[in-house]
Amino acid sequence: MVTRRNNMKETGLVAKIAAIGCASVVAVGCFGYGLAAAGGSSSPFGGTASSAPAAEVLVSNVSDTSVGSVLSQPASRDITQGVQAVEAEKEAERIAAEQAALAEEQARIQAAEQALAKARTTDASSAMSQLAEVDWSCGKDAFISEWANRINNYLAGSPLAGQGETFATAAWENGVDPRWSPAISNTESTKGANCFLPHNAWGWGSTGWSSWEEAINAHVAGLAKGYGYTISYSNAQKYCPPNYDNWFRDTLREMSKI
Repeated sequence: MVTRRNNMKETGLVAKIAAIGCASVVAVGCFGYGLAAAGGSSSPFGGTASSAPAAEVLVSNVSDTSVGSVLSQPASRDITQGVQAVEAEKEAERIAAEQAALAEEQARIQAAEQALAKARTTDASSAMSQLAEVDWSCGKDAFISEWANRINNYLAGSPLAGQGETFATAAWENGVDPRWSPAISNTESTKGANCFLPHNAWGWGSTGWSSWEEAINAHVAGLAKGYGYTISYSNAQKYCPPNYDNWFRDTLREMSKI
């Protein structure tokens, strides 16, 4: 009886070992099958399985050389024609601006010379004979440079000192003798030292200004509009009726100093 019981125990042990072995074989087989399926040899459903993900297929179809070539090439486009067109447009604008400035300069020269010719035929002839003529044909830059220096020398040490360029530019733009307004400032206020209204160095109406620049431009433009090119007896009578003779003589003398 004891022997039979032992034989039964041994038989049960053997059976357990065999069962464990079978389970191991099945597990290994399943694992191997999974690896084979992942390798893409065949589908368990009879179809051919994909050998790799879609992204890997796309990348594998592009050679390493072509990828490197594309990545190494900078993005570029030909903009030469566009740059040339912009440069040509700017050059055309520059030339047009220069031509317009030249045309304006020639128009001012012509207007000033016409005013000068008219002054020679009026009662200003006696005054014109005592003054050196103004050269308008030299052009704007040369005109302003010359007369700015001469007027600055004349106004040195006065309240109007340093305003030579303002006087010269205003004279050019209005076509009047550049000496006229500075000389009147001496006759009327000793070059701005005795103004009856702010910045009014010319006894000019009843107006004051906020700066010399504003006042000079207003006075020179007023001379051009109301009196003409330069000093004359008739202009003296109009500008200073009570004392036009002395006014004419004193202002003409000052003009000759400039």
